[in-house]
Amino acid sequence: MNGMAIVTDRDDWRGGFEERVLDGYRAAGCSEPLARALLERATEGIDGWTVATDGTGWVAVGVREANGVTVGRIHDLTATQGREWAERWCAENGAQRVEVRLAGGAAGPFADYTVQQQIRKRAVPEQPLLPPELTVRHLMEAEYPTWYAGEEAAYIADIVRAGSLTREQAKAKSDEDFARHLPQGYLTPGHAFYAMEADGQVIGTGWVNHGFLPGVTFGFSLEVYEEHRGKGYGRAAMTVGAWATRQGGDETMMFNVFGGNDVAMRLYDSTGFTILDEYRSLDLPRT
Repeated sequence: MNGMAIVTDRDDWRGGFEERVLDGYRAAGCSEPLARALLERATEGIDGWTVATDGTGWVAVGVREANGVTVGRIHDLTATQGREWAERWCAENGAQRVEVRLAGGAAGPFADYTVQQQIRKRAVPEQPLLPPELTVRHLMEAEYPTWYAGEEAAYIADIVRAGSLTREQAKAKSDEDFARHLPQGYLTPGHAFYAMEADGQVIGTGWVNHGFLPGVTFGFSLEVYEEHRGKGYGRAAMTVGAWATRQGGDETMMFNVFGGNDVAMRLYDSTGFTILDEYRSLDLPRT
């Protein structure tokens, strides 16, 4: 298939691959500790990947089970004719779709893949001021169950809109993710929950995880309720996120946005949140 040959001695590939990943994160403005933490995530399971070459470059692929679906992943692609081989390898190994991580969102040969999600990041000011139009307070424990139900419903809807999972699969993923991130619910260490108020009423909420990665606060949610959108509160919520990041002793804010959420993506572009990683996918024909 396109002259590709699987290799058993992967040392030459692995050293170059890891350095390219590190260089990409450094170029994105990540500190060295953060770049290395992200490299560790990007290379999870690397010993189980299959690596091949055609003499012009490399392809690294793997498969995994996720929410009842066999998913292929193209972990690396520098070979001139490697994409077709990678997709065929994934299909032959049972994958129903194939995914790829793109540093900085540069689609390159994967422009026809569908955007599933982006990881966005921004360094925040040392002393961000809360927006004057909002009052920010900690969410009360009594408010947590209602907040949780709303967050879960919104998360499931985001996953379905991105097009990668059915509603049933999205519900299973939601259950797994919330249990992993909030094992103690409202009292989970490192997590903070906020209510944003304007004119005496709650117009949105925030959920952040301090120390998610070195120097990073992860914004799991900065939500402005639908009936209050279009009033400039979205930009104000981004400022709340920056303020919360510094409250937790971090200097970088990071979060995920699902594909198909074009309104949110435009907001993040306009508020300086750049794409760190973009994940795209393509459904594979059954073999």
